[in-house]
Amino acid sequence: MPVREMKKFRYVLVVGIILLDQAVKLLVRTAMYVGQSFPVLADFFHITYVQNRGAAFSILSGKFLLLVGVPAAAVIFALWYMEKHIDCHWTLMLSLCLIISGGIGNLIDRVFMGFVTDMFDFGFFPVFNVADIAVCVGAGFLILYTFWFSEKEQISGSNA
Repeated sequence: MPVREMKKFRYVLVVGIILLDQAVKLLVRTAMYVGQSFPVLADFFHITYVQNRGAAFSILSGKFLLLVGVPAAAVIFALWYMEKHIDCHWTLMLSLCLIISGGIGNLIDRVFMGFVTDMFDFGFFPVFNVADIAVCVGAGFLILYTFWFSEKEQISGSNA
């Protein structure tokens, strides 16, 4: 998607991902009990309702101010950066949209519920959610931009 369209629809993308994340979490919280799991692909992928009161891998449980303050600051910084670099390469714009939406999605849970709702369970990896996917994919696009497109963008001054 060219930067022109990304600029126009960046907040639609952010809100859409937040809504998808919150809808999936609400469905899990209303249809399942904590700890309940059912197989989607036998012995490989399950939907498992987990209430994560910490950060990644449940670290920092009980550190509410830290778990809200750091992501809130990161989201604010990412919003500011996105607006200051509005003509950036599409990979940077997409990465920021994904990171912002994922950050906000998990902050909503943490602030209003006291925990983050997780549900995607591969057994060999911690259980995660739509917001986590957005943040990770966004980080991947940020790495792609940093190592591939940022230098080209600085040299050419274009948005490729």
